[in-house]
Amino acid sequence: MAAKPPAGDPIQDAPEVAPPKHAAAGLTAVGHSLRIAHQQMGIRRTAQTLMRVNQKNGFDCPGCAWPEGDKRHAAEFCENGAKAVAEEATLRQVTPDFFAAHPVADLATRSGYWLGQQGRITQPMFLDEGADAYEPVSWDRAFDIIADELHALDSPDEALFYTSGRTSNEAAFLYQLFAREFGTNNLPDCSNMCHESSGSALTETLGVGKGSVLLEDLHKADLIIVAGQNPGTNHPRMLSALEKAKGNGANIISINPLPEAGLERFKNPQNAKGIAGVGTSLTDLFLQIRIGGDQALFRLLNKLILETSDNAASTEDGVIDEDFIREHTHGFEEFAAAARAADWDETLRATGLTRDEIERTLAMVLASKRTIVCWAMGLTQHKHSVPTIREVVNFLLLRGNVGRPGAGVCPVRGHSNVQGDRTMGIFERPAPAFLDALEKEFGFAPPREHGLDVVDSIRALRDGRAKVFFAMGGNFVAASPDTDVTEAAMRVARLTVHVSTKLNRSHVVTGTRALILPTLGRSDRDIQDGGPQFVTVEDSMGMVHASRGRLEPASPQLLSEPAIVCRLARRVLGPESATPWAEFERDYATVRDRIAAVIPGFEDFNTRVANPSGFALPHAPRDSRSFPTTTGKANFTAAPVEYPKAPEGRLLLQTLRSHDQYNTTIYGLDDRYRGIKNGRRVVLIHPEDARERGLADGAYCDLVSEWTDGTERRAAGFRVVHYPTTRGCAASYYPETNVLVPLDSTADTSNTPASKSVVIRLEPTHPV
Repeated sequence: MAAKPPAGDPIQDAPEVAPPKHAAAGLTAVGHSLRIAHQQMGIRRTAQTLMRVNQKNGFDCPGCAWPEGDKRHAAEFCENGAKAVAEEATLRQVTPDFFAAHPVADLATRSGYWLGQQGRITQPMFLDEGADAYEPVSWDRAFDIIADELHALDSPDEALFYTSGRTSNEAAFLYQLFAREFGTNNLPDCSNMCHESSGSALTETLGVGKGSVLLEDLHKADLIIVAGQNPGTNHPRMLSALEKAKGNGANIISINPLPEAGLERFKNPQNAKGIAGVGTSLTDLFLQIRIGGDQALFRLLNKLILETSDNAASTEDGVIDEDFIREHTHGFEEFAAAARAADWDETLRATGLTRDEIERTLAMVLASKRTIVCWAMGLTQHKHSVPTIREVVNFLLLRGNVGRPGAGVCPVRGHSNVQGDRTMGIFERPAPAFLDALEKEFGFAPPREHGLDVVDSIRALRDGRAKVFFAMGGNFVAASPDTDVTEAAMRVARLTVHVSTKLNRSHVVTGTRALILPTLGRSDRDIQDGGPQFVTVEDSMGMVHASRGRLEPASPQLLSEPAIVCRLARRVLGPESATPWAEFERDYATVRDRIAAVIPGFEDFNTRVANPSGFALPHAPRDSRSFPTTTGKANFTAAPVEYPKAPEGRLLLQTLRSHDQYNTTIYGLDDRYRGIKNGRRVVLIHPEDARERGLADGAYCDLVSEWTDGTERRAAGFRVVHYPTTRGCAASYYPETNVLVPLDSTADTSNTPASKSVVIRLEPTHPV
């Protein structure tokens, strides 16, 4: 039997603290996975579910987007993947009786952890204007409510259609098709808040806004640089790939303000060394960089590579790849001039590194014939994130490390199918060629004016320019920056709608009226009039494969995401729509046929996805060293070096996940690898920085963010934890610290919230 959800909301403000760990995974992780799974699913369901995760005839993990190889273990999941599956396949249920017993005002006082622990939502629920509790509603009535509100808008652009990364390719394609046939490109998505900076930089420089490597490239690399990323918590299965690379002779450089246990040592529970507790040491060189100093580091490395080439005995020494630069790139001279101007003293200030550390890095770079750079949010959520990632591309182009085996760019996407959703057209700024193909296939003229991303959507709600908010999955309120502003903006809406599996904070921060539409999860069996269905997803490396749920759904009242979109479209667009929505709902293969006709790379989709391993989407830079940029070549770029600066007495704060967390979903109140137990309101500070402020380990303080416009924001009641961070830097968990990030503090070009470089002061207080 599964354990019941917690009766009360656990106190999270008095955590226990122990020294951080120096190794990840192992039998401890296995035990924790099984314990959480048993609590949520019971023994029998745990066994039948976990063995199907990421298997060729199973379902794709609803957690991260890390790819699977052709040969798979019987247990092809990680600790956090097991937690994600357990929460989705839980036996706990949220019924109409629960909502009757818990008015919205009560639910609004609960933590995100408590809300998520209650279980699967079993029936559509409606919060009417003036009501204080959700009540059950039929699906027909729910679609009528949405249609009435959409038809009452003065313009389709007053509606916002948000997408989370868990949505399948089929559902995402149908969703954007509906939104555009309705008449808007307002398709904000979670990419806007994470890897939008990667897409912006890579599209400009390489012509494709995705990574250029496949899983086997990591196994072939001589050098892997992992920058601004914590795979031990966020993508644990990546550690297996790094372990294999190490076994094949690769060196690994980790660049991070925090030492991360997974990158120190990996105890792989799939092999004898891991089971014995020995594990594999992964990192050869740890660069404990100052927050936001990555652009300066890569700029100086590029300068040093050029100088080494200048001093080489001959061009045949291969310090730079002159043939590649001449034949395949544009803008080298301007880039080289900017790189040569890099200043050692400025770089040391920006990075907090020593000259010796940078010179050791250079030696490892020059010794490598095949180099991959991996990165995640630590690079993408700064004001200068786009030029930082462009500098990473410069670094790889300089030595020809794009378009050959074992080399390339590897932005590691955080959420399963967040990349696939973008491929399917979930984008507020669609390419004209995509809209042309959509118009040709479906016979309507899609809107051409760009829509709103996440930040601009919040502004539109705040200002009354948007009136209906529809979310296909996710937890928009908790994921977004400037929590107070975001919540106030949501309450201005006339209608908020959330397609969800479980409760979250967004369900209690509502418009005048609100709907919760319960949907199938990845692990659930999906049977339509056309018979059993499957969906597809795209992983972080552009591989597309099928996902088939097998569990009995939590309730007969649940609809799949494709079915929800199709029924909504039929109700809103009416018989005038020539799109065969009923056929799409009946048989998802018909959706895939249309995807094949619209999106390059999906030709003969249904036949190719029948391959149990799936298929790779084309990637011109990787496949043929061709670059679909404005110049027709890979573009070197030059930009001023930027890095965040904190005034005297202030610190730079980065927001991050705990180990018991995936995005905004809180699985538990521990962060085992960092030594935190039973609490989340902690701030990690270097002991010397804490002592300078008179803050003992265990003291309490408020975090106050300071901004150039003179505004401040406060997060109250955080326990100080003395921690081996970079001097002048601090770290704390989101979503608790999203309140500190102003809506207008975003990355240039990508408009991604700058959550990794927040200037704060600490104000001592008493324990909460």
